[in-house]
Amino acid sequence: MRNMCRSLILVVALGLTMAALPAAAQQALRFTPVTPCRVVDTRNPDGTFGGPAIRGGTSRSFPLPEGACDLPLGSTAYSLNVTVVPSGQLGYLTIWPTGQQQPLISIMNSPDGRVKANAAIVLSGNGGAAVSVYASDTTNVILDVNGYFTPVNDANLTFYALPPCRVADTRGPDGPLGGPFLAGGMERDFPILQATSCNIPSKAQLYSLNITAVPHSTLGYLTVWPAGHPQPLVSTLNAPTGTNTANAAIVRAGLGGRVATFPTDDTDLIIDVNGYFAPADVGGLSLYGQTPCRVLDTRQGNGAFSGELTVDVTGSSCDVPDTAQAFVLNATVVPRGPLGYLTLWPDGEQQPVVSTLNASDGITASNMAIVPTSNGSIDAYASDLTNLLLDISSYFAP
Repeated sequence: MRNMCRSLILVVALGLTMAALPAAAQQALRFTPVTPCRVVDTRNPDGTFGGPAIRGGTSRSFPLPEGACDLPLGSTAYSLNVTVVPSGQLGYLTIWPTGQQQPLISIMNSPDGRVKANAAIVLSGNGGAAVSVYASDTTNVILDVNGYFTPVNDANLTFYALPPCRVADTRGPDGPLGGPFLAGGMERDFPILQATSCNIPSKAQLYSLNITAVPHSTLGYLTVWPAGHPQPLVSTLNAPTGTNTANAAIVRAGLGGRVATFPTDDTDLIIDVNGYFAPADVGGLSLYGQTPCRVLDTRQGNGAFSGELTVDVTGSSCDVPDTAQAFVLNATVVPRGPLGYLTLWPDGEQQPVVSTLNASDGITASNMAIVPTSNGSIDAYASDLTNLLLDISSYFAP
């Protein structure tokens, strides 16, 4: 299966030819949250935001503002959670702004046909209306939205990068940010602001998190949302095979700064933070659109690695400016065997006790990562031998 996975992902390793981004996407953009909402589910009856499934080798466009999730027509980018429910193996899935040429990159692979999710910040196309989705093989697709980006105004929120930091780990001693594990079918809230070593200020209105589930067996789905609010009909990640699974999530701070979690089945949970959104102030960053581009593919260079690797993002061929202070990346690992974890962090800093993704079953895995930087480079650490692909879709800068 791993050899099959490598051959499938080669389809998306060649580079990118794409029309210039819309002028609005090249402006400074800031964030407006919405209540987590399911905007597309092709498992539903046929319609604009429902079925049929996307047939293999075809694409489909979704005019997100016309859905039921209160997205304005002028949205320049969306913060999404993308879930695939394949009919069999899925070589890869790509999402991009409608009206632009399909990029030769991927955000997700499911070579064994399992249900998988990945977060994505996607620029909107056709006048701020739509995103397009391509699937190499037939699959159902679910799009959940938690917010959108627009040009700077008095109401939208600025991003503040933080050194990656572990907020909670239920595998540790019992406590508000520790054990016990999450019981299936039960909500548990986490007081994020009590992780004082992570330096998250009380003004934070949303957290940029990496959520990792360590299931006790299979895990149908896990949902994360602002505490004190009704549980939304969305999911954050799925682990149907019971393997350790991570996904990025932008989550609004709930009552007392807490976030709520709900698993369908017993699981341990790890929460890492890399930044937050708050009103504009000194040090705040805006999002800038970037033509999707492959920053790194170790299969085309020095080959698989384990241990530490430094990646010069602004010095790559992707035309990322030196002003960038955090990169929005899609990280894909193609392991040579079981991969305990991969960690991404700012170059020049000590390796943090966090993880970005896991592939303990040796199957290709992807995750969105917002990675801060102080010098244009980031570091990657792989616990076991793997190839690594890094695609950039946007960046944060002053």
